[in-house]
Amino acid sequence: MAERLQKLISSAGLMSRRAAEECILAGRVTVNGSIASLGDKADAATDVIMVDGRALPSANEKMYIMLNKPKGYVCTLNDEKGRRNVTELVSIPNVRLYPVGRLDMYSEGLLLMTNDGDFANRLMHPSYEIRKTYRTWVQGQDVGLAVEYLRAPMEIDEYIVCADFVDIEGVFPGGAVLSITISEGRNRQVRKMCSQCGLKVTKLVRISEGPLDLGDLPLGKWRYLEPSELDMLNKS
Repeated sequence: MAERLQKLISSAGLMSRRAAEECILAGRVTVNGSIASLGDKADAATDVIMVDGRALPSANEKMYIMLNKPKGYVCTLNDEKGRRNVTELVSIPNVRLYPVGRLDMYSEGLLLMTNDGDFANRLMHPSYEIRKTYRTWVQGQDVGLAVEYLRAPMEIDEYIVCADFVDIEGVFPGGAVLSITISEGRNRQVRKMCSQCGLKVTKLVRISEGPLDLGDLPLGKWRYLEPSELDMLNKS
């Protein structure tokens, strides 16, 4: 069924209807190879609709999303406490996305979401050992000494874990900002490691996962992974 282009673009989750109208006016939308005009209609089932050279996603298409998760959202799809879920932040009609791994309710930053189960299972499998880097705000009396402990193996929840890298990005009275890279990704691992070293985490933001960087993606917003990013992630 033919519908106005701005509605189709908005329903695909790419942008608001108003932004879609501006996109059409700017000549960034084509239908079957021809530049579209505001007011044009198309059928998503039979027409090839492109925005900035990229086809609109279909319900059966495998999708790979990067979300900048805000604090206050859980990654559990069925939360018994009724808390806000990250799926509320990514709305694509007829597509059910789920998070790849988790960030706890009080953490922020890069979270991958997909409807590709094989892809998700591969990234979450312990043998994959994908590195994740967290910008970590901590409070403590002797941050320098605590960082030395953080760089050494330690036991967390009956497992021996060890950070790949720990660097001090900045210091302030009573605390510091640390960059902590890990591969294991056990439950609340960075928070537990810091606690064991006498540091209290006041803010935790995942800024990279494997070859992917959060970059300047605004808090609470999402974007599709670029083909090159997906290729790097599969090869990393």
